[in-house]
Amino acid sequence: MRKYIFSVFVFFSMGIPQAQEKVLQLSMQDAIDYAIKNNYDNKVAAKNIEAAKERKWETTTIGLPQINGKVDYQYWLKQQISLLPAAAFDNRASVIQTVEDFFGLTPNGSPTPPDGFIPLAFGTKQSVNASVTLNQLIFDGSYLVGLQSAKTYLKISEQAKEKTELATRQAVVNAYGNVLVAEKSLEILEKNKEVLSKNLSETQKIFENGLTEEENVEQLQITLGNLENNINNTKRLKDIAYQMLNLALGTDINKKLELSDTLEGLVLQNTDLQLLSEAFDLENHIDYRIASNNKRAQELLVKLEKSKALPSLSAFINYGANANSDSFTFFDSEQQWFDYSLLGVSLNVPIFSSFGRKAKTAQAKIELENSEIRLRETTQKLNLQTQRAKSEYQLSIENYETATKNLKLAERIEKKQRVKFFEGLSSSFDLSQAQNQLYTQQNGYVQSMLNVIAKKAQLETALNIPIK
Repeated sequence: MRKYIFSVFVFFSMGIPQAQEKVLQLSMQDAIDYAIKNNYDNKVAAKNIEAAKERKWETTTIGLPQINGKVDYQYWLKQQISLLPAAAFDNRASVIQTVEDFFGLTPNGSPTPPDGFIPLAFGTKQSVNASVTLNQLIFDGSYLVGLQSAKTYLKISEQAKEKTELATRQAVVNAYGNVLVAEKSLEILEKNKEVLSKNLSETQKIFENGLTEEENVEQLQITLGNLENNINNTKRLKDIAYQMLNLALGTDINKKLELSDTLEGLVLQNTDLQLLSEAFDLENHIDYRIASNNKRAQELLVKLEKSKALPSLSAFINYGANANSDSFTFFDSEQQWFDYSLLGVSLNVPIFSSFGRKAKTAQAKIELENSEIRLRETTQKLNLQTQRAKSEYQLSIENYETATKNLKLAERIEKKQRVKFFEGLSSSFDLSQAQNQLYTQQNGYVQSMLNVIAKKAQLETALNIPIK
């Protein structure tokens, strides 16, 4: 019976289609577009813009009408007694006796009032006061500066997002390229292993026939062992490269990816010598605009400190009502309420702060001067950065062209040494040197392709070329 149930379970399990994880297919441009929307830093930058908009509105509302309601309820656990001069009453003794009898001040050893005074408790034991107040700011210099600062803060957040997007593009290009490099390297290493294994097998047979020395076999075994280690390491690096790309994209690091672009194709797309003659627009560069905006923010801080010496004017109007009772009858229809209203204007004039405002203004001016220094420094750095990026991009193209030629030469040399080795005209050491040289040139060739792609992305960032 148990065997039957197990068989039925297996049958149904095989019959149910298994949900397969969806593979994300991406070209490099697709990867950039995807990361702009989903990258973690970009999401945070977008949230910062939303927060800046809310902060701008928060600052704006300071100058708009403010309405506040207030309800106070009071209950005297023991009412406070006030002493009134007895001489104010015509019949002193009668009044004192009446008050004492009413409040019970003298029985049971209760203290008696001083001679010539009558103890009285004013008001009821319970009271409620409800009011609504409208406040309106009429003039405040710091408020006007605050509005300008809020706009500047919003611009800072928008510029931070733009810079984050440019950094994301460069990060995705590098991560995408590293995956392709790992795959290309693994492909080359597997082919090298196939050729080397074949050479080792043939050399082993020659040795068994006594036509070569055992040293030649051992030399090839050493080379093959090193090659297998490189293959295993490259496989691990490929897995890490995919995870790094997923991280740059803003997806789960174990998300399955399929890259549609090839390393060779990207090199062709990214080889653009006209980019070297691209004019550098300093004032449009994001870093320059950020530095300029920082200078503007410091200017506003100086204005803010100066505005604190100006008077501020505000007005308010208040309406309320209160009720009193010895018992809680405030919700009864017979309860009597007494309303009131008040209109007021408040003028605050700063007169003397012991030079505190002067010190704060001086500090703000120093920060403004520092921002001007940073702006000049940014100008010099950006010009130098652009020149260096152009130089490195041109060098990457030249290195790629040289690596392509060197790879072809290394392949011919290795092939000649292999022929000579099997003809007995060269040693296994010479063949090993030729093979290692080939492997080095292969690695250099692959890295030169990645450099072309990466250096172009770096140059586009330096030139502040917008994301397509």
